[in-house]
Amino acid sequence: MCGIIGYTGNANAVPKITKGLSVLEYRGYDSVGIAARTEDGVRTVKCRGRIGMLEEKLEKDPIVGSQCAIGHTRWATHGGPSDINAHPHRAGRVVLVHNGIIENYKELKSALQKDGVSFLSETDTEVAAAVINACYAQTGDPKTAIRMATAKMKGSYAFGILFDEFPGEVWSARCGSPLILAKAKDGYYLASDMTALLPFTKEYCCLEEGQIAHLMPSGAELFDVDGAEIVPVWSVTTMTPESAQKGGYAHFMLKEIYEQPEAIEKSVSPRIINGLPDFSADGIDASFWKQVKNIQIVACGSATHAGLAGGHVLESVAGIPTASYIASEYRYHPPIAVDGTLVIVISQSGETADTLAALRYAKSKGLPTLAIVNAVETTIAREADYRIYTYAGPEIAVATTKGYCTQVTVLYMIAAAIAHSCGRIAEADAKEMVRSILEDAPEAIREMLTQTERLREIAAKIVKKDHIFYIGRGMDYAMSQEGALKLKEISYIHCEAYAAGELKHGTISLIEEGTPVIAISTEEALYDKTESNVREVHSRGAHVILLCRDDAKNPQLSADEVVLLPTKSDAGLLFASLTVVQVLAYEVAALRGCDIDRPRNLAKSVTVE
Repeated sequence: MCGIIGYTGNANAVPKITKGLSVLEYRGYDSVGIAARTEDGVRTVKCRGRIGMLEEKLEKDPIVGSQCAIGHTRWATHGGPSDINAHPHRAGRVVLVHNGIIENYKELKSALQKDGVSFLSETDTEVAAAVINACYAQTGDPKTAIRMATAKMKGSYAFGILFDEFPGEVWSARCGSPLILAKAKDGYYLASDMTALLPFTKEYCCLEEGQIAHLMPSGAELFDVDGAEIVPVWSVTTMTPESAQKGGYAHFMLKEIYEQPEAIEKSVSPRIINGLPDFSADGIDASFWKQVKNIQIVACGSATHAGLAGGHVLESVAGIPTASYIASEYRYHPPIAVDGTLVIVISQSGETADTLAALRYAKSKGLPTLAIVNAVETTIAREADYRIYTYAGPEIAVATTKGYCTQVTVLYMIAAAIAHSCGRIAEADAKEMVRSILEDAPEAIREMLTQTERLREIAAKIVKKDHIFYIGRGMDYAMSQEGALKLKEISYIHCEAYAAGELKHGTISLIEEGTPVIAISTEEALYDKTESNVREVHSRGAHVILLCRDDAKNPQLSADEVVLLPTKSDAGLLFASLTVVQVLAYEVAALRGCDIDRPRNLAKSVTVE
């Protein structure tokens, strides 16, 4: 979603802000802006479009002598992309940037208009600035004004604020949306994402819900929800600027696809003792798994698909009834929770608003919660009862690859842990599961990455199609859903996934001459059934691309294109098919000239509901 960066100190603020904004590009945005304090007051420069356009404006008319500034990349919610709707927004003596949504902005706006306040933009953010300005006019004190104003607001926010009468100071507040403070030798920073701070420092402090921060060149003050001053607790991140660079790859997405074997190994290795799954380092011992009788997995997007794949393993191996739920629906139609229910929430960013809301709902009902997250400095990681980090490292591309990969990896390990601790599988079988995920899965990914030329050839045959379908059964249906999402989100081709057995109940009417159908068949027991469905669509003119086991019998007889997957183990097959659908989507998008790392209308961390 929207990206925020702020700085105050003894150095030139403008290049720091533009650098931070460039790092935040991956979050997705349609406009960009900066507000910088100068000797003549606060000057704002903003525009619709990319950061390069802002930099062109600043080159033509530079901001000189500023050592305090805030910047913003906007992902449109209220009001379309435009120069006027771009942040920062000014209201009276307040300039503000905002990530989140003020849900009651219409009521607040109406009340302000009755008091004679006029508005230039369509945004809820300008309304927030006006509310703070009205409170500031009453009190003359930034902290009191922010507390008064935010008490009137409903929704989520992370604010970076400049007050005209307080030069060299940046104020901030958060509720629902992430915000991080940082300190360096040359001053103090704030940002919505740790990656934006890495070019400047590694020392950070996360704002908690309801807290207000006051940054000055000489120090930082932090206030709790009651307004009392508290001492910031500074930590040092293990992330590095180099980890957020492309490393010679054409796109971050491609780099992250190739990083998946290492990400799996990093996620699995620390959780093995004597060949068996062990989560004691995560604060979870074997007795915890014995209490689990039912699992609800809650997530959004690709993380939901990871939950579907992991759910198959949890049920088939561990014998635990498992269901995956879309986080945005979970609170409104909550499933029945029986004794022994564990709620697992999955989020790469750890800040996904719908998933966070679902987590809080589950906790309010007294259900134990376990978070599977990648980013350590995040709200979901802090608020869950238990947490397991995926150790995927920074994922910059909007479309997740290694994030999804490691989420499935952790669920696979959880299934092995539950099955073994509850005596549902023998020790030897548990060790084999662990070995297969640690060894076969990375090996399968690396093997499939040697076939990129072949996959590019297949991509060239479907690149101009308007509609593409994925089909599969069981685990392959779950993978089909992820494959379809990957293809449509980065190539903009309409693509849907269907359970192969359901084709004849309506969907097959969409098949016509040349329609691409990508069929996945990795489960030996289901191969004949899936092959029958492949024949059905092929006979009706579909161009069939079949992803199947390398020991399948005569797959070329029913498909136009065949991609063979290494059949060492179920884990190997799972991640081999994952690699193919990721690379295929990437190659199609590349051939279409799409903005692969930053697909239109999408954001990396969706921090609004």
